[in-house]
Amino acid sequence: MKTTSKTASKSWLPTKWQGLYRHGKTGIYYLRLGKRTWKSLKTETQSVALKERDKLLAQETRRSSGKAATLGLKGTRFSDLVACRLTQLENQPSLKDSTRTFWKNIFTCLEKSWPGLWDREVDSLTQEECEKWAGSFSKTASASLFKHSLAAFRQVMKIAIKAGLRHSDPTEDTRVPTPPGKDLSLTLPNREQFALWVAEIRKSRSRWADDAADLVEFLAYSGLRIGEAEHVLWRHCDFTKGELIVLGDPVTGTKNRKTRRVPMIPALRALLERLRKERPKEHADAHVLRVHSAKDSMDRAADTLKLSRITHHDLRHLFATTCIESGVDIPTVSKWLGHQDGGALAMKVYGHLRNEHSLEQAKRVSFS
Repeated sequence: MKTTSKTASKSWLPTKWQGLYRHGKTGIYYLRLGKRTWKSLKTETQSVALKERDKLLAQETRRSSGKAATLGLKGTRFSDLVACRLTQLENQPSLKDSTRTFWKNIFTCLEKSWPGLWDREVDSLTQEECEKWAGSFSKTASASLFKHSLAAFRQVMKIAIKAGLRHSDPTEDTRVPTPPGKDLSLTLPNREQFALWVAEIRKSRSRWADDAADLVEFLAYSGLRIGEAEHVLWRHCDFTKGELIVLGDPVTGTKNRKTRRVPMIPALRALLERLRKERPKEHADAHVLRVHSAKDSMDRAADTLKLSRITHHDLRHLFATTCIESGVDIPTVSKWLGHQDGGALAMKVYGHLRNEHSLEQAKRVSFS
């Protein structure tokens, strides 16, 4: 939560439950509704506060839906229902703030891609207009941006249909183009290139050169998201079991709010043991990684070696690809990555491995 004064930031203490805050002085729980509405739950007991929170959020959701219905069958503008949808997102306790921000940005993009849409009456939008917008926008936007913009439009239409403002969604026949698969062989370094790249990062004159290189190696050897890696503490490193406990952000958790255990592959264990040996007196609650981004160092090193620039997220791909090339099955790799789909996404992304590995495996095929 962002505040405009130091006093306010100390008064409102966030809990791990979305929208639920505790007043620092009184201990009373409050629910944040929308952007700036604070509702006292009149209790200092957490379990009672949670029940009251869920009840009030349900009421607010019904109120938002009812607001759409009372806007009037004639003259309701697209922007009116966008406001209703954003209110629903604000009051949905399961969403992270980053998810809300993401959809706000998507709605902003939708508005820019279709001039005048916000002022249109929702019952006047036609299938032909939607097809014209989709045909034009899909040619200039990425497949992902177009897909999410179309999804945002459909969210608004769903509210309109539920409120009786429309009978159908004019985009129901619109299809999202399938983007070409990403050829990871064009960006990911092989083992030799990776070693040279990390060494080049360490040679930098930056005071954070070694810390940046440690972050790069950690991401490549663990497969963690950059937002998960920055919250890893020494107490999360279980050297006895050979596992890394991934909790994510202390308040919002991991991307899917699930704690997971990632096995320490030999390279990760060696890295962590070296860092622990170099910093033996650090408290168990100290952060393992001293920097949270190495982008500049990574880019400089890649340019020096004339390699394709590699992002933090590419290192997650490198981990997965290396594991699969080493014989680990895709469902297991998917579990290590924290996916919740049983390996469907991993199969889609990593089903076609680098040419280097593919050609090597082809040599094993024999008809004799």
